[in-house]
Amino acid sequence: MLKKRILLKLGSNTLTKDTDHISRGKIEDIGRQIAALKDQYEFIIVSSGAIAAAKQFVKLEHNGEEINVKQALASIGQPHLMRIFQENFRELGLFTSQCLLSYSDFEKEQTRVNIKNTINVLVANNFIPIINENDTVATDEIKFGDNDKLAGLTASLLSADILIIATNTDGIYTKSSLSTSKPKTIESVSDLSILLKEIGESKSTHGTGGMQSKIDAATIAQKAGIETWITNGLKDQFITDAIDNKSTFTKIKAS
Repeated sequence: MLKKRILLKLGSNTLTKDTDHISRGKIEDIGRQIAALKDQYEFIIVSSGAIAAAKQFVKLEHNGEEINVKQALASIGQPHLMRIFQENFRELGLFTSQCLLSYSDFEKEQTRVNIKNTINVLVANNFIPIINENDTVATDEIKFGDNDKLAGLTASLLSADILIIATNTDGIYTKSSLSTSKPKTIESVSDLSILLKEIGESKSTHGTGGMQSKIDAATIAQKAGIETWITNGLKDQFITDAIDNKSTFTKIKAS
């Protein structure tokens, strides 16, 4: 049976559960879901969180001194982030690999081919590629918008069936409902201009992307015939619940 391919994008707020440090419990929750779904789905992960991981560890390792350059923090935090993924996933029988990509990689045809071939080999051999922006060489650390655009480009390049973007809301809310205590999720849409009219300019606590960057990612995915789901990654079982239609989230249909 041919497995469906999910490109799962994890933002910093999901991985920290809206706190100041990476949540091992959240990464374990994600691993458990992937393990439960691995017979029907194959997963490729685009993960933020290197800078959040660095802020957690750097004071412990550096005599309490602060480092404020984001590229340097990313360099410090990326190995810690990968170690947390590796340790938690290995206990569940899942194997991980690291791929660091730059925006310019998607502009060169040969590099695109190399990325696709490498990741397809990893997935075929039951390794889960964990992709992040190569922040240490990025001229603009927020170019991918908290990796949302990176997720859209990667999903398109790797012919994913579904792009799942985990965030800290139940999808995209209607603008009129945001002032109420019960925001209303736009559950299904194919016309992205409808969503653009509903979103605000606010960005998340740790991340660099707001809903605009998620719609940008969905636009890239939609052009490639890929459906995008914007789900609440702070909730347990957010992947399996979305697949089983047990949760409220925004589904952006493929063109």
